[in-house]
Amino acid sequence: PAWVRGIGEEITPLHPIPQLDAVLVNPGTAVPTAKVFEALSGHFGSCAKGPPTAPDRDSLIAWLLTQRNDLEAPARSIEPAIGEVLASLEQSEGCRLARMSGSGATCFGLFDERRSVHQAAERLRAEQPGWWVRPVVLGGRAA
Repeated sequence: PAWVRGIGEEITPLHPIPQLDAVLVNPGTAVPTAKVFEALSGHFGSCAKGPPTAPDRDSLIAWLLTQRNDLEAPARSIEPAIGEVLASLEQSEGCRLARMSGSGATCFGLFDERRSVHQAAERLRAEQPGWWVRPVVLGGRAA
């Protein structure tokens, strides 16, 4: 795991991170990275505070809630399904954080309980059979 800034050239390893139960979702549409960068208006924002050192699950999620992905708005303008994915994740019971990964279109939701992850994945698969949906465990140090 890493905290990536700029256009991908600023990489800060995040070791170790706690175990995070998550759902990965891709709406099944291509979002060319070059087009996302072309659609970015202005410059990348700056982050005043870096990630916590050796965080537990709660402190890592709390920090992630203060962050943003500057490429989300331009990616959503190119592919509105990204907004649908994020809204569906946010509406999932137990979802603490939903964000787009990188330049899209894959998004993720972080949950406290594996049961909630599997329930969200089942619901999303049933509601959107064309979406790629996978429950996963990220990290590995027990929280």
